[in-house]
Amino acid sequence: MKYSIGTPPFEVMGIADTGSDLVWLQCKPCKKCYNQTTPLFDSAKSSSYKPVSCNSSLCKYDVEYGDRSYSRGNIAFETLTLGSTRGSSVAFPKIAIGCGFTNGGKFDPKGSGIVGLGGGGISLMTQIGHSVDFKFSYCLVPSFESKGASKINFGEKAVVAGSGTVTTPIIRGSVDTYYYLKLEGMSVGSKRIELIDNSTSNDAKGNIIIDSGTTLTFLPKKFYAKLESEVPAQIKMERDHSPEQFLSLCYKIPSNETFEAPLVTAHFSGADVVLNSLNTFVSVSDNETCFAFAPVIADSIFGNIAQTNHMVGFDLLKKTVSFKPTDCTKM
Repeated sequence: MKYSIGTPPFEVMGIADTGSDLVWLQCKPCKKCYNQTTPLFDSAKSSSYKPVSCNSSLCKYDVEYGDRSYSRGNIAFETLTLGSTRGSSVAFPKIAIGCGFTNGGKFDPKGSGIVGLGGGGISLMTQIGHSVDFKFSYCLVPSFESKGASKINFGEKAVVAGSGTVTTPIIRGSVDTYYYLKLEGMSVGSKRIELIDNSTSNDAKGNIIIDSGTTLTFLPKKFYAKLESEVPAQIKMERDHSPEQFLSLCYKIPSNETFEAPLVTAHFSGADVVLNSLNTFVSVSDNETCFAFAPVIADSIFGNIAQTNHMVGFDLLKKTVSFKPTDCTKM
C-alpha cells in the first residue's frame, strides 16, 4: 500500500499485512538493508520525527516473519499520511513506527517494509482506528496481472456489501495480532470435506488466521491430505513432479491446453467463499502450475492467493470479515 511518512511527506510503498502489527520502513543510514530501488527515508530531513528515548525499553525493535524475513531498528513517533478519495490527504501525527537499519528477506525492491494491520497495540489499525471507524478493506489483484493494482480503503469506503457478500465472525485468539476465523470445512466441486479438529471442538474458538502477508494457504496435515487427494480426482490431467519444496500437487500444462481446476469452497462460519483456479493454483514456471495450499503443524493460515479477486472487508467494531467476489483489476 502507498502512504507517506514524515514532514514534508515522503512517499513509501509498504506491504499491507494483516498478520503483523508494526509499521516499519527502511531508513538511512542503512547498516544492512535489502536492495530497494526507490529512495530510503531519511529521518534527519523530517521535522516531525521523534525517536523514543532509550531510557525506555521500547526504543528498539526486532521482528521476524514466517518466511524468515526480518527487520531491526529504532522505534519513533512520526506523522503518517494516507491519500483520500475526497482529494486531500489525511495526516495522522505521532504514529509509532519502526525505522529499520538492518533488514533482510523476501521483499519487493520497489517497496520499503511492512504496514502492520493486525489486532495488536502497535498496529496501524489500532493507532488510527478511531478516525476510520475501525474499518479497512482490500482487493488483491492476481500476482501475474499487469493491469491495475491492489487497492486498500479505510473508513466509510471500506464497507463491503451488496450482492454476493458473505460475512463471518472474527474470533479472539491467543495472540492479539491475529484475526482468527472458524473454518468448518472445504468442498472440492460438490464433495465436502469436514475439518475435524479436537483442539477446536469449542464452537467459539477460531482455527485459521486470515493473513494478507502470507502467500499460500496452510491447513492441518490430515485435513490437507484429504483435500489434496480430492483435487486431482477432479482434474483430467497427469500430475507432474513438483519443482517447489512446499508444493506437492503440480501439473505441466501443454501450450495448446487450458488448465481447468474444480471450484473449491471454503466453508467459514456463516460464509461460503468460492475459490476458482486463480485462488487455488499458482504458476511456478511458464507451463507449470501447483496447488497453492500446504500442510502445517502450527497455526492454519488463509493466505493472499486464496483472497485474490475478492473485496475483503474488516469491521473491527462488529468483529467481522466480509468477502465479495470482485475483479480487482477494475477497481
